[in-house]
Amino acid sequence: MRALRANLELFLFALGLVLLAAGCIGWAIGNSMLENVPWIASTVIGIIVSTAWMVESIREGRFGVDIIAVLALVGALLVGEPFAGAMITVMLVTGRVLEARAQQRARRDLSLLVQRAPRTARRVTDSAKNDGTAGTAGTKGTVTVVEVPVEDIRRGDHMLVGSGEVVPVDGRLRDAAVLDESSLTGESLPVDRVAGDTVRSGAINAGAAFGLTATSEAASSTYAQIVRLVEQAQATSAPFVRAADRIAVIFVPFTLLLAGGAWLVSGDATLAVAVLVVATPCPLLLAAPIAIMSGLSRAARIGVVVKGGEALERLAAGRVLLLDKTGTVTRGEPVVVDIVTAGSTFTASQLSSWAAGLDQVSPHVLAGAIVKAARARGLALTMPQDVVEHPGYGIEGRLDGRLVRLGKASWIVEGDIPAWVDQVRQRAALNSALTVFISVDGEPAGAFLLEDPIRPDARRMIRALRTAG
Repeated sequence: MRALRANLELFLFALGLVLLAAGCIGWAIGNSMLENVPWIASTVIGIIVSTAWMVESIREGRFGVDIIAVLALVGALLVGEPFAGAMITVMLVTGRVLEARAQQRARRDLSLLVQRAPRTARRVTDSAKNDGTAGTAGTKGTVTVVEVPVEDIRRGDHMLVGSGEVVPVDGRLRDAAVLDESSLTGESLPVDRVAGDTVRSGAINAGAAFGLTATSEAASSTYAQIVRLVEQAQATSAPFVRAADRIAVIFVPFTLLLAGGAWLVSGDATLAVAVLVVATPCPLLLAAPIAIMSGLSRAARIGVVVKGGEALERLAAGRVLLLDKTGTVTRGEPVVVDIVTAGSTFTASQLSSWAAGLDQVSPHVLAGAIVKAARARGLALTMPQDVVEHPGYGIEGRLDGRLVRLGKASWIVEGDIPAWVDQVRQRAALNSALTVFISVDGEPAGAFLLEDPIRPDARRMIRALRTAG
């Protein structure tokens, strides 16, 4: 329905321009019939659509300025000024087309959010629980994985979430997991969760497959509620509120009074129509959509997604700004800020070369940062052999004849914790950094510290916001 309406308004816009141009051609060649017929047709179209819009506004409980446009168009026909009516028609339809474009932009962001929502889930079933033999000593059922619509998931169901899949419903982890929760929290760095932790739908599995016990149904899960809130906001708020509509209660009666006074004093109905034509808020109807469209486009180009025109308008009244760190005042991607060596056995360049060589084949989100750091040093990377990924812990493989491990400290460092490991952990906690430890031939050799750096323009942005109030 929305697409049909948008296409209709676009057709009316094109038709209005064609009729206006045709009338101008007739005027230029001195053909009065070719001049007046297209302009009259355009004015009649304007009367029809403006009346429809006026009725729609009244049904929605809004007393808008469309009534002035209708009266101006009718008056233009009655006093023999079809050109003025044709111009008003084009301006009115242009405003509607730009408004529809703003609505379309806002709905596109919503559609992307809805499309990302999982449609199916993989439910783990045990045949022993469903064939009447459950509870029998020594009975062992067959575990199967069945793909079902996400709406069929119930509390207590066991599910399997594969690598790269979106968590379908809120649940409790049955295994350790590495999750990308950026769509929920804005934090771009992965989060390690242990068995028993609660996870929310919408997070992405950034590691190996894991088991999940559902604690809610799809309709009441976190991601579904986010989608529902945005849908409600789109349904209840227009892309923008036209400036003329805000003062319509005063503006419309005043305009009608002024037009009537001009007619009464002069005795010429043309002057009354002239007042209505001048008062028709075409500049406002055009200016608001153009300003909103420009604002939304400019914001989108720099990575800011605005839900709609009304949100952009309300932003002007804001005096308090809350910023989260990741991706807002920071770059949103981790970088290696330091390489700590355990002693003098290996250099930082050697550790960087081996770690990056191993991470070339790793899907982990931190792997790219380590590879990028090594290439920035100009190091040559070799392809690893016998690579084994240990989900939730790290990766190991052979490079240059050595067994290299890369991952969590608890996996790399066994037994007594060396002093340098404690120092690395304290430094990471102080700077909100992540750590990746490396061992060579079974011996802890060092650690990589990764941080999400402050954006170079963050200070300037904060100063500009303060200056703006």
